[in-house]
Amino acid sequence: MTDDHLLHRASRLWTGLADVPAAFPAPGAASVVVSPNSGLCPPGWTGLLTLGGAVLATAPDARRAELLRAALRSCPEAGWDADRLRTTLPVGRVLGPAALAYLAPIDLASAARHPPVRELPSEHQELRALEARVSAAERDEAALGEITSPAFAVLRDGRVLAACGYRAWPFETAQFSVLTDPAARGRGLARAAATAAAAHALALAAGLLPQWRARVPASRRVAARVGFRELGTQLSVELP
Repeated sequence: MTDDHLLHRASRLWTGLADVPAAFPAPGAASVVVSPNSGLCPPGWTGLLTLGGAVLATAPDARRAELLRAALRSCPEAGWDADRLRTTLPVGRVLGPAALAYLAPIDLASAARHPPVRELPSEHQELRALEARVSAAERDEAALGEITSPAFAVLRDGRVLAACGYRAWPFETAQFSVLTDPAARGRGLARAAATAAAAHALALAAGLLPQWRARVPASRRVAARVGFRELGTQLSVELP
């Protein structure tokens, strides 16, 4: 599976989430559409999605869409740079940017040297205990409580040290979540759990597209070691 194929599947997902007829333009260009119910951003916000160097943006109304078009015409690469958007737009709150990475079956890393991984039900109490040992920000970033797949976990003495799973998204997409105990980081445990979760997603009859969305550098490094390729970014901004 080439980057082109991954980009095609990712584009299908995000144009569908735009909730109105939309398409990514050519690389280096930007397209802005009005979509009050866009899934690219929180309600009432403006969402900017970059894939393969092209920007697709949604705005909640025509006024803010035109503001964004003008900003992107003057600086197209601002689609992934909140600081540059602030030079031309009255930006309020910001979410992101988050890197978007995707996994082809051929790129999945080998699990030969990984520690053993167990499959647990998503509601397992030890997963909730793991979440309780991290900050609220890390818990929200990981969103482990939202997975619809089993959890794939590395345990020691019955305690979950790292876990990964995914949430079923539209268009046969698997949105990944991963979390590691703060006292057990830097040992490759998240990579082991994520590799097992990715193998599960890719093995399903539908052939899910694994998606890894992350802002934290450590999380992005785990994704790369599993075999994910970063192909885009997501940014949400609030405009008055």
